[in-house]
Amino acid sequence: MLRLSRLTDYAVVVLVRLSSAVTVETAPSIAAATGIPEPTVSKVLKGLAQANLVTSQRGAHGGYRLNRTLAAIPVADVIVAIDGPIALTACVEGSVGSCESQSLCPMAGRWGVVNDAISEALTSITLADMQREAVPKSLRIGLSVEAGTFASSIVE
Repeated sequence: MLRLSRLTDYAVVVLVRLSSAVTVETAPSIAAATGIPEPTVSKVLKGLAQANLVTSQRGAHGGYRLNRTLAAIPVADVIVAIDGPIALTACVEGSVGSCESQSLCPMAGRWGVVNDAISEALTSITLADMQREAVPKSLRIGLSVEAGTFASSIVE
């Protein structure tokens, strides 16, 4: 079964929360707003900062803010920031000696096509797409994804 880690799921929640912030947000405020434990939020923010998806600001008025809009953050970037490279199998990952059967395996080198298709799909979907999809289609009347508010025009 393919499954994202819980930390990656939390990272998406944290990024969406930061997108609605007017100013910087602290880890405790994000934790309180999302229900994710504060140590977990801090760990997620550290990984997101290392991947340059968020910026941290130190000081009395410090906190975190997004470096890009949700529309400019592919799901793949979040996965890589938290879990590392997207690789279905050890041989796709390319690490030598990571699979004991690699020299005898009839499928060695063939998972790349599947891995590439999954990576391409995850790169083509942004957090803004995911945020928009959280609203039932029947209620989508001009959802402005980047601002997280509804507009007056009707979207088909």
